[in-house]
Amino acid sequence: MAEKRNIFLVGPMGAGKSTIGRHLADQLHLDFFDSDQEIERRTGADIGWVFDIEGEDGFRKREETVISDLTEKQGIVLATGGGSVLSRDVRNKLSARGIVVYLETPIDKQVARTQRDKRRPLLQTEENPRDVLVRLSEERNPLYEEVADFVVQTDEQSAKVVANQIIDRLDF
Repeated sequence: MAEKRNIFLVGPMGAGKSTIGRHLADQLHLDFFDSDQEIERRTGADIGWVFDIEGEDGFRKREETVISDLTEKQGIVLATGGGSVLSRDVRNKLSARGIVVYLETPIDKQVARTQRDKRRPLLQTEENPRDVLVRLSEERNPLYEEVADFVVQTDEQSAKVVANQIIDRLDF
């Protein structure tokens, strides 16, 4: 039997990584993982609590460990956290262990998709959420592009349509 391949989704918060990832996994009969959900499962606490207690640095260390563990599996779709690409180690593991798809999303869509979500610690500040998202995109978009095998736009399409576009571009 041919070796199963992995698909890793990267991109900003609100890009639809988790929703699109579930569609991909269902259609390709692969297991789905979300790195944030796995961190919550392992710690027994939500991401906001981890940020409050350990800070962003502590969270990023946990994220590196989780992504390292998950990328060793075969035949998975993994939705990564938006900031996971800040780690060179994570970028290297994603590149080496699967096909990386950057889900590119305009700031307006990110704002609309995240405005009521209280589970995003980086947006739970006094700073305007749009300003936060712009600053994060300036820092992270080049890293998403660096690690990606290909880019898919998610702005005006349903998760199912985006999943089908990704499947059409895969070589397995």
